[in-house]
Parts: sequence; structure tokens; C-alpha cells
Amino acid sequence: MSGSVPQPRPAGAMSARYRALTLGILAIITCSAFEAMAVTTAMPVVASELSAGAGYGLAFSMFLTASLLGTVVAGSRCDREGPLPSLAAGMVLMTAGLVLSALAGEFWIVTAGRAVSGLGGGAMIVAVYVIIGEIYPSALQPVIFGWLAAAWILPSMVGPLAAGLLAQYVSWRWVFAAVIPIVVAAGLVLWPRIRTLGPPVNPALDLAAGRRRALWGTVLAVAVFVAQWAGSAAAASPGASSGGAPTSAAVLLWIAAAAGAGAAGVALVRLLPPGTLSLARGLPSVVATRGLLSAGFVAAEAFLPLMLLATHGVDPATAGLALTAGAVGWAVGSFLQARARGRRHRLLVIGASMLAASVGGIGLLASPSVPFWVIVLVWTFAGAAMGLALSSTSVMVLALSTSADRGRNSASLQISDQLGAVAGTAVAGILFALLQDPAASGQTGVYRVMWLVLAVFACLGIVSGARSAIVTPNTGKVPFTA
Repeated sequence: MSGSVPQPRPAGAMSARYRALTLGILAIITCSAFEAMAVTTAMPVVASELSAGAGYGLAFSMFLTASLLGTVVAGSRCDREGPLPSLAAGMVLMTAGLVLSALAGEFWIVTAGRAVSGLGGGAMIVAVYVIIGEIYPSALQPVIFGWLAAAWILPSMVGPLAAGLLAQYVSWRWVFAAVIPIVVAAGLVLWPRIRTLGPPVNPALDLAAGRRRALWGTVLAVAVFVAQWAGSAAAASPGASSGGAPTSAAVLLWIAAAAGAGAAGVALVRLLPPGTLSLARGLPSVVATRGLLSAGFVAAEAFLPLMLLATHGVDPATAGLALTAGAVGWAVGSFLQARARGRRHRLLVIGASMLAASVGGIGLLASPSVPFWVIVLVWTFAGAAMGLALSSTSVMVLALSTSADRGRNSASLQISDQLGAVAGTAVAGILFALLQDPAASGQTGVYRVMWLVLAVFACLGIVSGARSAIVTPNTGKVPFTA
């Protein structure tokens, strides 16, 4: 009599072994998502009550700038001390920032609170990635990343509406305060399951190297802020959109923007895996793909409601349906990648191709004669492309990392993601400022140019996605079948 011994079925993400950990991680992502969606909705009310004036955009820029710094510091710290100190610091900073914003009596205090929350948010996300890599087996990691994407759906649907109602009928301060209990609850659920996680046995990063990375992280954050602010100000300066000679102030702003971009490039060379900017094979191209796809998608999504209002005449609530559809598509794409088999780098190529077609298609469909539901459908495919590809980049980075460099590589992925979003949004914003005519209506051509330019980022993502496969002298391409 012959036969194989039945193998026990591996524990699932919601089994008794992992349930509390999974719920805690999902709570962290949910509070981050709700904070992003709700605060964006309530910020106009905050700005009006506290007289933000020209400082309105700083509340968003400072969050992202501080998040970059938090990401770099947490990546180095996780590789030296394990994920617990960064997670604890991130939760404390996120909560402190929310309290500061909720109690603010002037807009600059809100901006400071957003910066503190950004520091915490960057640290929390890197720590979560390291925890996933250390505790969950490789077969479960695609499932977890799929669920993390799904955790954005409820905040995407409920967050803007709840924030709008709170700001309109109660107080905008409760929009910030409502997130605090979620952060505290996530910590209480998660901590008992991870308190035994310690530092790597043989850390590859010493204290001096960690401090150098923190310094370069500071340079990166400041340089990105300067480049984004100066470029936007220069594009909006008098005469910039009319084709006239630039003023001396505009020239100085363009020089500052170029200097900021150059300094950011120098910092990136020292913070990202070697070869990332040249699309070297393997891990560098995985990290580069993340940034390129974020550049195309995030920027297009930021301007999509504005385009729908201008070209289709829909109200803001109706325009928001497109964003909700994109979030649902993202969750579906993440669900599908969790069940994919074969060479995982192919999912990056497929996702980037879908995104290029979707973003470029939106540009071609910018005409008012195109039905609204067609644009919603196309944007759903754009979301699915991101869910398919971005979740796969997370899985691949963990597969290519060890306990000694998991924090650094996870931080690199988040830096690429955040910088891609900044770069794409800055490019779109500058094009919009240069090409729009305030006296004209509709301006379909402006949006068509913006979307087609943003599609180029996704096309570059096809190239980097194809180069993300590992090639070795003996075995050729290494599949990622997790």
C-alpha cells in the first residue's frame, strides 16, 4: 500500500494564529486611509475658518515632506532595532499630530500638526511592512497586501461623506479627533502579538550609517518641498501661461525648483537601492516601478474630479463616484494578485500596461460628449492596474530582502511611492498652470495634454516592470510564485 501523508493546511490570515495581528495591521491602514480622505475633504472648511490664505497647500506638502523623513529614519531603525520602536514612535507621533490639529487656533498650527502626523505615518507604514515580512509566511504575504488595499475601500466611501457632515454640522475639529481612537485601538490589538519581535541577529546597518541615512532623508524631504513649492509658484507667476518673458522672480523660482530637484536626485542615489534610477535588474527596478506607477495614477486621480467638473459639469459628489470606483478596482486588482501564480514580475508589466491605457484613455475621452459612466469604467480599470502591480511590488521587495535589510528596502519602496506621487502631481500642476486659460471654459485640451504626459510614467513602468525579474548565471529568471 502506498500513498502520501496528507499535509496540514497552512494557517490563513484570519486563523486563530494570525487573526489579532491581521486585524491590528488592517486598523493601522484604515486609520491612515481615513485620515488622508477625511482631512482632504475637511481642509477647505479649516482654511476658511482659520484664514489659511496662501498657506493652504502647505498643510498637504508638509505632511508628505515629513512622511519622507519618517520613512527613511524608520527604515534604518527597523534594521538596527526591529520594528517595535518605529511602530510605537509612529503611533505616538500620529496621535500627537491629530491632537495638535484638532486643538489648533491658527492655521500654522494645523500645518505643524500635519507635519507631525506625517512623521508618524511614514514610520508606521515601514514598521508594518517589516512586521509582515517577519511574521507571515511568504505564501500569505500576497493575501495580506491584498487586504491592505481593500482596507482603503471603506474610508474611500465613508471618509469624505463623514468628514463633510462633521465639518458642516458639528466641527471640523472632530475630523481629526475621530481618527485618534482608531490609532489607539490598533495599538492595543497589535502590541501583544508583536512585543517579542527583536532586532536582527546580524544587523547590516550600524548607528553611524543610520544617522547618515537620516541626514540624507532630511535633505530629500527639504529638497522635495523646495522643488514642489518653487515649481508651482513659478508656473503660476504672472505671464507664465501667456507665453511672455518670465519675470526675474519667476526665473529665481525656476532655478530654486531645479536646485531642489537636483538635491533630491543626489539624496535618492544614497537612499534607494543602487541602480534604481538606471533601472538595474531585480530589486532596483521593482522599487522604480512603484514610483513610476504612483506618478501616473496619483496625479491623474488628483485632477480627475476637477476635469469632470469642468468638462462634464457634474457636481462634486458625483465626481467623487469616479474615485470610489478606482478604489474598488484597486481592491479587485489586489485580490487577483494574491491568487496569481507564475513569474510575479509579469503582473507589474500587465498592471503598468493597463494603467498606461487607462490614463491615456482618460485623456482621449476628456471631451464633454463622452458619457460620464465611460470615464468611471476606465478609471475602475486604472485602479485595478494599481492593485495588481503595487501589491506585487510589496511582495517582491519582501521576497528579495533579508532580516538585516528588510526595513531599508521597505523604506525605499515607500520613498519611491511617495516621490512618484509628488513628481507626477507637480508635473500635472505645472502643466495645468501653464496651459489653462482662466477666461475659457471646459479647456478639454489642457486635460488631454496632462493625461497623455502622465501616461508616459506608466509606459516607463512597463519597461521597469519587465526588468524587475531576477537573472542569475545558472538558473535564469527567478519566479515569484508566493
